[in-house]
Amino acid sequence: MISSDNHKEDRPSGSGTRSSSFESSDEPCDDNEMFPTTRPAGERERLESARALRPSQANVLVNRRRSFIVQFSEMKGPPQIALLLTLLAIGLGSTIGVVPAIMGDRFARLGHGYEGEAHCSSFTDNNKPEACFLGGSDAQAAASTANLISNSLTFLTASLTGSLSDEYGRKAPLLMGLIMSMIPSFCLYVMQNIPMMSPWWYYSASASTGLISWFAVALSALNDVLPQEFRAPGIGLLFAGFLFGVCLSPTLALMLERKTLTLVSFLVVCLGFLMTVFVVPETVKPHLGEEAKKLRKERDAKEDERDREKVEELEQQQQQHLFSWLLRFYYSSSVCRTTRGIVSRPFREMSILNRNSFFRLISAVAFFTGVVASADQVLLVYYLERQLNFNAKDISVMFLIIGVTGIFVQVVVMKPLNDMVGEKMVVALSFMAGTLGNFLYGVARNKSVIFMAILISGLGSMSFPTISAIKANNVKSSEQGRIQGALYSVQALASGLGPAMMQYVYSKTKTMHGFLLGPGTMFIFASGLYVVGIGFALALPNDKANTNPRHGGRPNAQAGSSNSISNNGLVTIDDEALSEYRRLASDSESDEDYGSL
Repeated sequence: MISSDNHKEDRPSGSGTRSSSFESSDEPCDDNEMFPTTRPAGERERLESARALRPSQANVLVNRRRSFIVQFSEMKGPPQIALLLTLLAIGLGSTIGVVPAIMGDRFARLGHGYEGEAHCSSFTDNNKPEACFLGGSDAQAAASTANLISNSLTFLTASLTGSLSDEYGRKAPLLMGLIMSMIPSFCLYVMQNIPMMSPWWYYSASASTGLISWFAVALSALNDVLPQEFRAPGIGLLFAGFLFGVCLSPTLALMLERKTLTLVSFLVVCLGFLMTVFVVPETVKPHLGEEAKKLRKERDAKEDERDREKVEELEQQQQQHLFSWLLRFYYSSSVCRTTRGIVSRPFREMSILNRNSFFRLISAVAFFTGVVASADQVLLVYYLERQLNFNAKDISVMFLIIGVTGIFVQVVVMKPLNDMVGEKMVVALSFMAGTLGNFLYGVARNKSVIFMAILISGLGSMSFPTISAIKANNVKSSEQGRIQGALYSVQALASGLGPAMMQYVYSKTKTMHGFLLGPGTMFIFASGLYVVGIGFALALPNDKANTNPRHGGRPNAQAGSSNSISNNGLVTIDDEALSEYRRLASDSESDEDYGSL
């Protein structure tokens, strides 16, 4: 090791102490200043995270020992996004419980001849007219159809939206997605003022929201700011904000009449839009946007090269028939290439999921998450209203339990559990909770069992933020939008198929009776899908799924080191790098220059 005296002799005359020279500059020190070339290469690599730190920033290291929630609240971006999702959860969630009733009554009147003065939702199963039963079935089928179309659109556009947000920023697609989200709330309000308005206006508007997946963009914005080991609990806090809105939204449904409630829903979503315009910051830095554009141009150049090779191959074959000529025109014409590029780009952006076996495996995990979670979200309320006579008060209690349980899990349980067992096992445990919860949905014959199932299913809310964090930890900073969009596309495909599959199971078993048969069979089927998801989750490699070395993770091996200075100035660093930095400092200077450490 080079002595302290020798190190000082290498310093240019008049430069003063290292402390003063560090503090007077915002530029990182030169490798050879901080790490003399005589150090072994392995040690230089091991200390990569420490070399960027400056004594002027060293006092920030105390943040790693403070509460994660406190650090999260001080960041630029995450708190604003969490508040935005809370508003959107209130605006969009407040009408979830009333939409089945409104649409069921409208289908009954327009499609099945119901002319009674009483609203269909005012009847119980014992005295409900047949037309209201049929209208409720039509509303459930329409919701499944709209969900399928919405998720099909998301499948086609989410990867492209994410990639464009990498290049041009997050705010523009986020704002466009929020505009699309306002339309269903507006249609729902207008429909209650026009008695003959078809319910398909609402379902069409709802289906069109899949064009822009604003939630995937919001996740990408969060991952732009959070270091690796904070991403899973950070997305959990984001999800907790959403669940907080879910807690509040049923209260509005109890306090307000349906027409007023739908107007409030629309206005709250508008407020979220205005908040995004004026409060939510842009999280993509210019150099990352340029890097994303460069990567995309490199992919396009490779595609053009393949086209040229194909044209040369066809020309060498010297075939003059029409089909050969059309192929050459297809690969060489600028018009065809431009058109093909526009049409194929969403699928080329999704090709990131085929980068290696790990990406294919995490895609399978996301698929099974989407299948069941979306089916529960879309069909559970309809099922409970029809089969267990849930009323508006019961649905409000149900959403209150979902929100409170989810917030407790995300804020109190997830971070310690993640530190204890690692991200991989958090996903597996979440799927286990989902398996048990859906099984109880299927066999429940009274409301208390449903409420117990909802409590258990609350643990399943950990899977979504953890999967989002795992995929973000395995790509470059300039690919956050692309990977979130691509996997959101897979999840959207699953979310479209899930309700359709369970609706099909329901249609085949709703007239059967028995312990595992009858209308609840679709939830038994869903619990079986969760079991398959558990197998995929356990197959994830530890070194890529986990960030904590105690669980086989490699926190600094992936793109986007966790030992980094985030946009807000907070520093996250492991104990080994911190100790080594102190040792380096003591080798070079007196301890008093680094007292803040």
